[in-house]
Amino acid sequence: MSATLSTIIRPAVTKRSGAFTQLFSATLERIVRHFVCRAAIATLRELDDRALRDIGLERSEIEAAVHDFIALSDQARMS
Repeated sequence: MSATLSTIIRPAVTKRSGAFTQLFSATLERIVRHFVCRAAIATLRELDDRALRDIGLERSEIEAAVHDFIALSDQARMS
């Protein structure tokens, strides 16, 4: 009886994402992605040319690789 009474008095609130929540989440996700990419680029730029070659990258390809504009070769994926 008490379970039924509490449901009548305080019905369960359905949680729907509003437009503002979706916009806020998308914006926050883009901001986080931006800083993660910047950190990855900075880390890769610190590597010497031999280390970059070992992972299948040339120095000129760093930004494109971080932003998924190029795919690593199959040889680099196997390492």
